[in-house]
Amino acid sequence: MTPSPVATETELYRAEFEAFAAGRPAPEAAWLRRQREEAIERFQERGFPTVAEEDWRFTNVAPIARTAFRRPAPGEASGVRAVDVAAFGFERAFAGHQIVFVDGRLAPGLSSITPEGGLQIGSLAEVLSREPERLQSRLGRVVSGGSSSFADLNAAFFEDGAFVFIPPGLAVEKPIHLVFMSSRGTGSAPMLSHPRTVVVAGRGSQAQVVESYAGAPGAAYLANAVTEIVLEDGAGLEHYKVQRESEAAFHVGLTAVVQGRASRFKSHSFALGGRLARNDVRQLFAAEGGECELNGLFAVAGEQHTDTHTVIDHAQPHCTSRELYKGILDGKSRGVFVGRILVREGARKTDAHQTNKNLLLSREALVDSVPQLEILASDVKCKHGSTTGQLDPAALFYLRSRGIPEAAARSLLVCAFASDVVGRVRVPALKAGLERHLREHLPGLRDREIQEAVL
Repeated sequence: MTPSPVATETELYRAEFEAFAAGRPAPEAAWLRRQREEAIERFQERGFPTVAEEDWRFTNVAPIARTAFRRPAPGEASGVRAVDVAAFGFERAFAGHQIVFVDGRLAPGLSSITPEGGLQIGSLAEVLSREPERLQSRLGRVVSGGSSSFADLNAAFFEDGAFVFIPPGLAVEKPIHLVFMSSRGTGSAPMLSHPRTVVVAGRGSQAQVVESYAGAPGAAYLANAVTEIVLEDGAGLEHYKVQRESEAAFHVGLTAVVQGRASRFKSHSFALGGRLARNDVRQLFAAEGGECELNGLFAVAGEQHTDTHTVIDHAQPHCTSRELYKGILDGKSRGVFVGRILVREGARKTDAHQTNKNLLLSREALVDSVPQLEILASDVKCKHGSTTGQLDPAALFYLRSRGIPEAAARSLLVCAFASDVVGRVRVPALKAGLERHLREHLPGLRDREIQEAVL
C-alpha cells in the first residue's frame, strides 16, 4: 500500500527530529525535552493543515508541505556581514538596541546592545543553557499546546531566538529591534528556520519592541516564527512586526499575548513580502482593566498570498480593544483577514471595536474578509465592520479636475489609504524605513514624484 502524503510528510519530519535531538550540543532540561517530544507527536498525528480545516480554508499550504526544506548547518551563514543586515534594515543608524539572528541563530557580531537599567536582551538558547528554570514557567505557556501544526514544529525544532526581559518599573528609553534574517545558504535545498521569541514586560514597565523578518532577494526558504509576550500588571508594550521576506519565501508567524491587570498592549503589523505569508495574533485579557490595540497593513501584488488571523479574548471584565487592519492588493494577489473578538461570560463592561478595510487595484485581485463577534456576556459595547472596494471614482475625478494626471492621482489615493496605519508608528527610524519601502514597493504606485510628496 502506498503511504498517504500526510504520513510521508510527518514521517520525514519525525526522522529529522530524531537527528536533531541526537545532535543537540548539550543535554537539555527534562521539561524542555518533554515539550519538544509532545510537540512533534502532535504534529505527527495531524500533519500540515489543509483547506478542509476552518482556520485554513482560505490558505493552501501544500507548497510548504511538498518542499524538502533543510536546517542550516552551524556556521553556514557566518559570511553574512553588517552591510547585508543594513540592506534589510530601515535606517543604517537605528537609534536603539539591536540583536540579529541569521537563519534562526544569534549573530553576536552583528548585534548592538547597550546597558539600560537592568534591561535584558539576549539569546534564548543561552538562557536555556545557563538558567533553564527561569524559562520553565514562560516558554510554551502562552502558546497553548496544539495551537497549530506550525507552532508545534517551532516548539520541536527551535534552536535559538530572542529573550527580552524588562524589569518592573523600567521605562526603556530606546526601542528594541529584533532582526531575523534568512540567508541563501550554501546548498541547493531551501533553508528552514524556527526562531522563537519570549518577551516579558515586568510590572509597571514600558517598552517598544520591533520584530523584523527579511531574506536575501529571490531566496526560497521558510521562516516559521513564534513569539510569546507576557505583560504583567500595569505594563505597557508597543510591539511592531515587519515582514518583508523574499518574493520566493514562505513566512508563518504566531504572536501570542497575555495581559495582566491594567496593562496596555499595542500591536502594529506590516505584511509586505513573501510568496505565501500567514500571520496569527492571539491575545488574552487575563485580568481586569486591560487595553489592547491591533493595527495592521498587508500589501501584496503579482501572485502573492497573505493571510492574517487575529483573536482578541475578553476573558475578564472592564477591558477595551480596538482593531484596524487594511489591505492593498494588486495583480492576481490574494489577501485574507479573519478577525475574531470573543467576549466571555462575565466579561461585563467590555468595549471592543474591529474594522477591516481593503483596496483592490486590479480585477483579478481577491480578498476574503471575515470579521467575527462572539458575545457571551451582557452590558458590553461591541461592533465590527468590513469594507472592500476599488479607488473612489469621485475622488479620482476631483484630483484629475485639479490638473493631476490619472497615475499620480491613483498614487495619491493609495498612499492616503496606507498612511492611516503607517502614521501610527512611533519609532522614527522604523516609520522612515516603512515609508521608503512603501514608496518603492507599494502596489499601484507609478508616479515617484507624487510618492515623495505624499509619503
